[in-house]
Amino acid sequence: MAEAVRLADREGVGELSMRRLAGSLGAGAMSLYYYVASKEELLDAMIDVVFEEIELPPEETDWQSAMRRRAISARQVLARHPWAIGLMESRTSPGPANLRHREAVTACLRRAGFPVLMATHANWLLDSYVYGFALQEASLPFGTADELADMTEDVFLPQLPPDEFPYLNESAAVLAAAGYDPAEEFTFGLDLVLAALEALRVPT
Repeated sequence: MAEAVRLADREGVGELSMRRLAGSLGAGAMSLYYYVASKEELLDAMIDVVFEEIELPPEETDWQSAMRRRAISARQVLARHPWAIGLMESRTSPGPANLRHREAVTACLRRAGFPVLMATHANWLLDSYVYGFALQEASLPFGTADELADMTEDVFLPQLPPDEFPYLNESAAVLAAAGYDPAEEFTFGLDLVLAALEALRVPT
């Protein structure tokens, strides 16, 4: 399974096939069917590997800190496995790590005082935020704050004449000068989401 994940990390899940995986392993394609019955079963197992890498919300801390750690961990894991973003919620035969993860998240929210329906709302909101940010981050044409600063100076600012786009030009210039790092936006938004959810729970 580790080789399938490495292959998807390297080439994308669209390039993954039983034949391609077998070739990477130096085995015959038919031999793989001894372990998994189909590509869908293979994807189930690969997504389970991804869930296994995400830190479970710790029980020894308050719910916001626990869910914050879990969300940050999920974002880091999805940055390593961007092919998985669109598959995390698509599996109809979840593996043991997937189920353990969902049980731990639900338990954290329920113990914090969220009724069942509100815990479900909170879970959906947090996951939507994590997956949406991970998807947007994976599509950015730069990887670091330094690369963004270089692109702003060389690519973006020339396309933003101040007489036509005064606010965009100003924002680009100021953010580049300040060493703005869009990666910091994740925790900024996450903390807003968690603070909003706090008002909706019933303290225990």
